[in-house]
Amino acid sequence: MIDSFDKKIIRKLQENISITATPYKEMADELNISEDELIHRIKTYNETGVLKRVGAILYHRKVGFNANAMVVWRIDNETLDEAGKYMASFSEISHCYERKPCDSWNYNLYSMIHGKDKECCNKIIEKISNDIGVKNYKILYSTKELKKTSMRYFL
Repeated sequence: MIDSFDKKIIRKLQENISITATPYKEMADELNISEDELIHRIKTYNETGVLKRVGAILYHRKVGFNANAMVVWRIDNETLDEAGKYMASFSEISHCYERKPCDSWNYNLYSMIHGKDKECCNKIIEKISNDIGVKNYKILYSTKELKKTSMRYFL
């Protein structure tokens, strides 16, 4: 059961986290608890499913990634896991996940590739295609960066 103090912690976790060597210490100090207690509670939230993850939001264009390509791949089920692991090994790939295909859209592996320009992305896509032997894919380039926000709870 989530109590009022848990809600206070969750609200705090929804804020921007300080970019310091000890962000959880600073957060714990603001909550008047120890850093160990805060980390223990966060781990408990994660273990019980209250919290799925704590993640960073990267504003790609602000840091020089001007080309962002969602590549959708049609991969045989037998090689899907291997192909996904291979793609995920690229530092330029931030997301790589399986999706169930449908009749009108038969792609089952999605990867998000970031580069300084389209040429950089295209080289990575071509390398992956050649290395895994898959030519059935589409490239969907982002045209603009939309507002990035997460769900907010207990406001």
